[in-house]
Amino acid sequence: MSTANNTAAVEKGFAQTGANLVRDVSLPALVLHREALEHNIRWMQDFVSNSGAELAPHGKTSMTPALFRRQLDAGAWGITLASATQTRAAYAHGVRRVLMANQLVGTPNMALIADLLADPTFDFHCMVDHPDNVADLGAYFASRGVRLNVMIEYGVVGGRCGCRTEDEVIALAKAINAQPALALTGIEGYEGVIHGDHAVTGIRAFAQSLVRLAVQLQDSGAFAIAKPIITASGSAWYDLIAEEFEAQNASGRFLSVLRPGSYVAHDHGIYKEAQCCVLDRRSDLNEGLRPALEVWAHVQSMPEPGFAVIALGKRDVAYDAGLPVPLLRYKAGVLPAKGDDVSACKVTAVMDQHAFMTVAPGVELRVGDIISFGTSHPCLTFDKWRTGCLVDDQMNVIETMETCF
Repeated sequence: MSTANNTAAVEKGFAQTGANLVRDVSLPALVLHREALEHNIRWMQDFVSNSGAELAPHGKTSMTPALFRRQLDAGAWGITLASATQTRAAYAHGVRRVLMANQLVGTPNMALIADLLADPTFDFHCMVDHPDNVADLGAYFASRGVRLNVMIEYGVVGGRCGCRTEDEVIALAKAINAQPALALTGIEGYEGVIHGDHAVTGIRAFAQSLVRLAVQLQDSGAFAIAKPIITASGSAWYDLIAEEFEAQNASGRFLSVLRPGSYVAHDHGIYKEAQCCVLDRRSDLNEGLRPALEVWAHVQSMPEPGFAVIALGKRDVAYDAGLPVPLLRYKAGVLPAKGDDVSACKVTAVMDQHAFMTVAPGVELRVGDIISFGTSHPCLTFDKWRTGCLVDDQMNVIETMETCF
């Protein structure tokens, strides 16, 4: 790419393929490292396949169609999403099998899905957890002449959505089967809201209960398909869900589907800690996921000794589960780029467009230097960006990836 085009890219505030992060890209920028990204996609697909399950990664994490395509090409069964609008965006980019791990509520949202179901190649399943929703869905989709696949969501007391008792699940299955426009295709749960000192025991018990309910529903003839779907798993406890599904022989009677999402980019915070726990529990896994996502930004001001203001704020990076983590310092415009470790520095606060960072003794910074930051909770970093930069080991942009939040 010519210098003129590089300059145009900077002026427009986005990167172009062939640009170099240190020299050509307007910062701050969302950065994805190709090698780590490809490793993570391979690693999770292998883990799930070896567990006798299918993978439907949660697309809400990134809402990045280029990542959806890579996950599907690597063997993912489908993509999990959280809303009708997310489903429409994924469909527009070629996704043809969706688990909507949420309730479909409201006539405009139902209309979005009904329109997509006019395509006979589109395989869609959403969750239900209440008779009112079942009645509304049954009436609306009957009026459209479309049959909707629904799955019962089973939850935990104090958690998010989902029937709270096994009796509620059985009663809801009867309500669904009374609606000709609805087809009961499986059962779903989410274990990520189980916390505390005995979380592992609680999660195992929850998974066992989920399988037990699925068997009971299948034995009673409640499901509309021969091999119903049973699904759970976020990005922290997927190993426990996989083990319990396998131990209960869920894959023999059901299509077992795991739904982690944050693994694709991983992080330097809560999911890094969760992955360490997975590796502690599973001695057969000799390597885990790698952080693939960073946000790069300039040192904007150094108004006091030992204190730097970074051109990075709440508009650019997640801060709900920990502040950004300084990783490496790059000297602006200096190629080939060599990053110097600045992990001893610490971000102490973030404002809308600024981060406050203490500068560790021995670290020499100047205004204009570039810092790469790790993040915690990638979902709430991705959603702040329209475009991310996929880079190689030399920090050259090899692809720009658009999000569709």
